[in-house]
Amino acid sequence: MNRPAYGNDLPAVFPDWSPYPDLDSAARAYLRDPDVALEALDGVLSGGSVLGFTLERFVNEVNGVWQEVAICDGTRLVLWHGEDMAPTDGPAGAMTSSIRVVPLSAVTEVGCRRRLLRSADGQVRVDGVDVYLLLSSLDEAGAGSGREDVGGVRHDALRFGKTLDDGGPGQIARLEEFAQLVGSLVGRPI
Repeated sequence: MNRPAYGNDLPAVFPDWSPYPDLDSAARAYLRDPDVALEALDGVLSGGSVLGFTLERFVNEVNGVWQEVAICDGTRLVLWHGEDMAPTDGPAGAMTSSIRVVPLSAVTEVGCRRRLLRSADGQVRVDGVDVYLLLSSLDEAGAGSGREDVGGVRHDALRFGKTLDDGGPGQIARLEEFAQLVGSLVGRPI
C-alpha cells in the first residue's frame, strides 16, 4: 500500500528499519527526526540496555508525520512519540516530542494477533500482526466520553501493528519479537 506523500518532501514508502539490530541505526534509517527521538530517549535510558524495540511512522493528512519508538529495557517500556503540529496550531515545521515511561509491572496483559493468508497450494503466510499491551492505568479518554465500557472504566493500552503492505515481513517479525520479549517479562519478579 502506497500512502500519499505529505507535501513534496516525504516519500510515500519509508525505508525498512527491520534489518538494523540496534536502535540507533534503525532510528536513523526510518525516522524523519532520529536525533530528536534519540536525544529524548537517551535522557531516560541513561546508557541502559535496550533489549528490544519497535518503530512506527506514518503520514497523517492533517498534521504531517507521526513517529513512535517503543523500547523495552527489561524493567520498563520507554516510549517516544513525535508528531507534526497542524498548521493552525503552530508555525510551519513545529512538532511535538514526548516521552512516556511505563514500568513493566503496570502491564497486565500482552496480546498478539496474527492475520494469516492461505495460498491456493495450502501455504500459510503471516499477512499482519496486531499487538496490544494492556496497562493497569485507566484510559483518561474513557471517562465521561460516552463509550459503552463496563462500569464506565477502560484500561489504558498500547497498540502496535504491522502488515505486509505497511512494514513488510521484516517489521512484522520484529514486532512479534518485541511482543514475545515483553510477554516473557510481564508477571515475573524483577
